[in-house]
Amino acid sequence: MLFLVVALLLLGLVMGTVAHAPLTFSVAAGLVIAVWLGIFALRERHGRRRSTSAH
Repeated sequence: MLFLVVALLLLGLVMGTVAHAPLTFSVAAGLVIAVWLGIFALRERHGRRRSTSAH
């Protein structure tokens, strides 16, 4: 339960920061995060294919 409270507080802090940040900064940060998540997903998919074919 404490984890949820902390997560909600952090979410509120981040959302408040985004609301006061310039739009171009928010979009750029969102794009960086999206690219990072895409690279992570591709590496995970590639790693899983390699490990399953070896077994």
